Amino acid sequence: MKHIWFHATSFTFLLTLLFSLVFFTSTPVEVFAQQLTAVSPTGIYITVITDEPQINVRMGPSSTVYPIVGTLLTGSTVPALGRSQGGDWIQIEFASAPGGTGWVYSPLVQVSSGTLQIVAPPPTPVPPATSTIDPTLAAQFLVQPTGTRLPTFTPPPALAVPVFESADAANNNISMAAIILAFAILGLIGFVLSLLRRN
Repeated sequence: MKHIWFHATSFTFLLTLLFSLVFFTSTPVEVFAQQLTAVSPTGIYITVITDEPQINVRMGPSSTVYPIVGTLLTGSTVPALGRSQGGDWIQIEFASAPGGTGWVYSPLVQVSSGTLQIVAPPPTPVPPATSTIDPTLAAQFLVQPTGTRLPTFTPPPALAVPVFESADAANNNISMAAIILAFAILGLIGFVLSLLRRN
């Protein structure tokens, strides 16, 4: 029984010793996204200081004219080569860009001490070719108006006004008056009779 306990204790001790050796002897390795790979000819460097995780590197000093050729992570340091005429853009060494140089927006970076020379921007990239329209195909959709005569004004026909004879109108008026008068007399007679019946 003592023999089994000795083996379990020694096994646990050896396992703890091996784990502590591996854990405490390993050193943490720091990995940087980009490190200086070459010495700047000007001796000036830029460091990305924006709150964003990365910034764009462009082919030239404009965010509307020149395309993006890569990115720099926040905290990255690269050699600076020059600046734009107004100082809004900084030219940097960027190996993956055409010509090995790129441009970054200056408010997003911090420039080390020194004065950068003004660098002429690269030529603007050629815009993509625009598609042209086949003239034969376009001609099928051109509609020529036909030469028809404008409509002319035609006056409307004259209105026929009915004419009534005066004798018939007088006869009709008299007969209607007689009917109304007869009803009025009958109503008066009925009123008088109803009064007499009450008394």
